[in-house]
Amino acid sequence: MNIHKIANHLTELGDESHTGLKFDCFPIDGDVEVLQVNVAGREELPVFVSVTDNQVLCISYLWDESEVKEETRTQMFETMLELNIPMPLSSFAKIDDKYVVYGALSVTSSMEEIEQELSVLSDNCLEVIDELVEFLK
Repeated sequence: MNIHKIANHLTELGDESHTGLKFDCFPIDGDVEVLQVNVAGREELPVFVSVTDNQVLCISYLWDESEVKEETRTQMFETMLELNIPMPLSSFAKIDDKYVVYGALSVTSSMEEIEQELSVLSDNCLEVIDELVEFLK
C-alpha cells in the first residue's frame, strides 16, 4: 500500500465512487510521502494521507490556535471530547498550533475502505465546523 496506489484508485473512480463523492489527488514531495485529497466542493478542507508500515493515516486541518476565542477555549475542549465518540471513524488532535480531525486504517484496508474513511472524515470536518464555530473568532 502506498499513496500512489491510493491516488490512482481515487482518480480512476471519477463519478463512480461508492460514496458519491469525487476526489482530486495531489502528491506532495517531502521526507514523508503525503497525498493531498480534495473532495469536490470541499476544496478548503483537504485530507492529507500518509502510509506507514502499520497504518494509513488521514488528517484534515480545521483551524489554528489564533482563531480560537481565548475565553471559550476550555468549553471548546469539552465539546470536542463530547463529540469524539459519536463522530465515526474520526478523532481530534492538535499538531503544533493546528487543530485537526484524523482517522487511521490498517495498511491491509481495501480501497473501498479508504474511500469510505476519506468520505466520513470530510463529512465529519463539516459537522465539526458547524458545531464549534461559536468558539472561533
